[in-house]
Amino acid sequence: MKTLRAAAVQFQHAPGDKSANLAAVRGFVERAAGDGVELIAFPECCISGYWHLRKLSCDELAELAERVPDGETTREIVAMSEQYGMTIGVGLVEMAADGRMFNTYVVAMPDGQVRRHRKLHAFVSEHLSNGDAFTVFDTPHGWRMGVLICYDNNIIENARATALAGAEVLLAPHQTGGCRSGSPFAMSAIDVEVWRNRRENPDALRREFSGVKGREWLMRWLPSRAHDNGMFLLFANGVGQDDDEVRTGNAMILDPYGRLLAESTALEDDVVVADLDASLRERATGVRWIKARRPELYGPLATSTGLERDTRSVRFEYGGK
Repeated sequence: MKTLRAAAVQFQHAPGDKSANLAAVRGFVERAAGDGVELIAFPECCISGYWHLRKLSCDELAELAERVPDGETTREIVAMSEQYGMTIGVGLVEMAADGRMFNTYVVAMPDGQVRRHRKLHAFVSEHLSNGDAFTVFDTPHGWRMGVLICYDNNIIENARATALAGAEVLLAPHQTGGCRSGSPFAMSAIDVEVWRNRRENPDALRREFSGVKGREWLMRWLPSRAHDNGMFLLFANGVGQDDDEVRTGNAMILDPYGRLLAESTALEDDVVVADLDASLRERATGVRWIKARRPELYGPLATSTGLERDTRSVRFEYGGK
């Protein structure tokens, strides 16, 4: 029986303080190693910080960015991976050889392999470029992984394309919940004071994290990405104040039926762990549905409707900055 012990992390990064964030990552990895974890997913941009990036000039963003796989962070994550025999995924700002910058997720594996996913739908900064490829790869643990970063997961075609490339597990790093949304019935902002007063009034924050601004919104759509495509899904997220917004944590691991294997209700940094059993996929609904596809009918999916726009304009068309 093929199994994998996996972990998804929620933690509050220090904006722009890569050393502090790397130290936090190491602490989680050491803790997870003691629990026999073989795969651990950290949030989007957990090394660089996230929401403050929108305020940085091009030069300031470039100062924070680093090369992949030759940068310091990637080298350190590879060393951790080799030390603990664990596949590790972290998010950062990448500086490419041609000078473009990307919101990138780096996955280091115990045999020294490194894979990166460049966010397909970047929007936090006008100085970040969009990636142009899906990222699916085999790991030394015998599992095939895919990566989609935050907004990438919102577009259902991205999840399906990742599944069609053979992904058994989807790493879904986010910085979400508590965002100012253009939709009146989706998530919305959480008052930063509710976060700051969490010790005195934890129930108020718990209601926000579990309600429509956090978990309730996620559970409308996130399980379908796992269920409809027959993939395990690791949702890693920020938690706590992120510049002038509050991330809701809600780290979770879903099985190929969209069922919760583990989730966090913590109002602070946390990690959830679950054992993935590959045999669940054999008769999973999504796996069977994929077998019944009729690709000859799907040409319109790859044809422009004329309504397409860049992600930044869609994300902020009703405000939200």
